Amino acid sequence: MKHTVSISAILLLSACAQLPQEHSNLWQVSEYIDSFSAEGRLAVKAEGRGSYANFDWTYQPPVETININTPLGSTLGQMCQDKDGALAVDAKGNVYQAESAEELSRQLIGFNMPIQYLHIWADGKRVARAPYRILPDGMLEQYGWIISRTVNSEEKARILQLDNGKLNIRLVFSEIGMPSETETQEQCAARIQ
Repeated sequence: MKHTVSISAILLLSACAQLPQEHSNLWQVSEYIDSFSAEGRLAVKAEGRGSYANFDWTYQPPVETININTPLGSTLGQMCQDKDGALAVDAKGNVYQAESAEELSRQLIGFNMPIQYLHIWADGKRVARAPYRILPDGMLEQYGWIISRTVNSEEKARILQLDNGKLNIRLVFSEIGMPSETETQEQCAARIQ
């Protein structure tokens, strides 16, 4: 009986130890994320209610800009982060600033949205030097979020989904590629104006 329990425990531990290995090539540490531009649809669900919008997103280090648009193309708002912090501009031109994108989202919508990590997770990486866990199904758990990602035939993000139990964010990418601008900006355009 004692040997059966020991063998069962060893097999269970062995199986648990092997689970992450099947996903060991997923969610590698982020060393460098290439510049990109993307377009798609964004869905946010909180407390049983949902909101939908289109987005266009440009990441050219050190500047990251996300425009949230209506289905007809009108800009509802813009979030930008650079080395000086984060700022948001609403449809009326009001500017809101904070030290981080997460702080800014908390101020504006009452939730901590992990905007500053989206480009890393969209690239299929995890944030360096931050606690994480690869779940048995291959999802990443980091900063209190469960992150899943599916890719298209070119191995680029097709769907990025985040859930923290209170908030669910889903980005569906219709297009992802290189930015059309060849000139790298050092600051958010809204900060310069």
